[in-house]
Amino acid sequence: MHERVEQMEREHKQQQQKQKAYGKQAPAVKPRATARRPPPTCSVPLDIVFASAEVAPWSKTGGLGDVMGALPRAMAARGHRVMVVAPRYTNGGKDIAKYKDTQPVAKSVWVELNNSWHELKYHAVARDGVDYVFIEHMCYQREGTPYGDASGPFADNLFRFALLSLGALEAPLNLPLKRDLQTGALLGEVYGQHVLFVANDWHAALLPLLLTARFRPYGVYANARCCLAIHNLAHQGSHEASRFHDIGLAGEWYGALEWQDPGDKQRKKTINVLKAGIVTSDLLLTVSQGYAAEITGMPQDARVDMLLAQRANKLRGIVNGIDVTEWDPETDKHLAATYSPYDLTGKAACKRALQREMRLPFDPDLPLIGFIGRLDYQKGPDLLLDALPILANLECQVVLLGSGAADYEARVKAASHEFGWFCRGHVGFSVPLSHKIIAGCDIIIMPSRFEPCGLNQMYAMRYGTVPIAHATGGLIDTIQDYNPFAKGDGEGTGWTFAPAAVEPMVAAVSTAVRLFREEPDRWRALQLRCMFNDSSWERAAQQYESVLCEVMADAVQYSRK
Repeated sequence: MHERVEQMEREHKQQQQKQKAYGKQAPAVKPRATARRPPPTCSVPLDIVFASAEVAPWSKTGGLGDVMGALPRAMAARGHRVMVVAPRYTNGGKDIAKYKDTQPVAKSVWVELNNSWHELKYHAVARDGVDYVFIEHMCYQREGTPYGDASGPFADNLFRFALLSLGALEAPLNLPLKRDLQTGALLGEVYGQHVLFVANDWHAALLPLLLTARFRPYGVYANARCCLAIHNLAHQGSHEASRFHDIGLAGEWYGALEWQDPGDKQRKKTINVLKAGIVTSDLLLTVSQGYAAEITGMPQDARVDMLLAQRANKLRGIVNGIDVTEWDPETDKHLAATYSPYDLTGKAACKRALQREMRLPFDPDLPLIGFIGRLDYQKGPDLLLDALPILANLECQVVLLGSGAADYEARVKAASHEFGWFCRGHVGFSVPLSHKIIAGCDIIIMPSRFEPCGLNQMYAMRYGTVPIAHATGGLIDTIQDYNPFAKGDGEGTGWTFAPAAVEPMVAAVSTAVRLFREEPDRWRALQLRCMFNDSSWERAAQQYESVLCEVMADAVQYSRK
């Protein structure tokens, strides 16, 4: 690793000398995240148990799976003992092979839920210092996604994810997976009670409630703590009030879940799992400071954000990281050519290859703008599609990749016909094509109406592709607006606009296109600032470490609201 750092620093000095020889001032940059030294080992190791409905690469439908595949590894690299607990989904037997590297754990656990007893069997594998634990139960074996099938969400999802929370609570007490932090050798011991749980989204939000109601009153986990990580407030786990008995709690705990949806004109009582997690957790986490401010900044009566505002002093926002190994223009196997901030020649080849693949005219002087995302209201593809008649006059090109609502998909296809001379769309999702767009475009556009964190802007910056985004959530935290009046070649890593509307978005695009076309030296400096921006999980893990140590130092808070 150290030799790689020294090599890249030598290459950087050589590149600076070349630029000066051509009379160009080399921008001040730092070594890339790929060249980072190993993260420091923490002074006080924690025993951390993550509970999640998804964990990549075994189960993934979106960003949650990616986070659970990466953050625990980064925490283990900092010297913590880490376990991740998730269901073992077999999709009717089709996905059993995904778990071929796991081994059954000899110890099983019986738990009481919904007035009956259930045996939970566990499978585990150790990777990169993390114990990945998967719960086997018949409710996770049916055909479909982790959440439902073609008919919609599974009717017993409340039970299924209550089982996940209970299984995660039982794992540190029963599974002999504890390892020596220095050697990684199995000690034949359980993690024990002095652990920190991190429950993720509503699927695991019953964990702090069950911890408070079924364990702490009996002296179990008296010194344990629990954080609730909210990745997207839009998903809250609301169910009919009659389903309360599915969780196996005494009636005195109904108040922690009781909820009345403000959008329900019939004013029907429900239970809200995320609400229960909010009021019973020791600390709340979310995926950016910007999103934390949004979900507490303008609370409305009878909404979950009112509860968050009341606990704002217990809410912390930490921006997610990205996998800098998978997303690395120097080694990316999907690209027509690889490149680095020290030699951007390959990026031009990637642009040429993308234009060819998307059947656009090859012209290196036309700025190429890319959109990648779900085709739904949140991600704002309609704003980009509505703007196409205006963008047609800016002498640029546009490519879109995504799938989602049928009406949005139809509009993307129609745009490819109506504006095919400068705009092409691909309906569906393709990992290779997403990498090609990130690398081959000059600009990535993210008109999301709300975005808790966002990843594409960080992927794009790593590839020297400049982001333009609506100023919301994590996009505010990760994009520094370009300032042409700063010394040298300016400062910033892109542009944000507000509100989420066509006119301000087009204004931002026009500014970027003008800089691309008229000031290539400043554009190159902007690209390099993007590429040297640190979006690694090591950075995020350091912030998580600080917050988690903080909550372990706090007194246990009981809540029966």
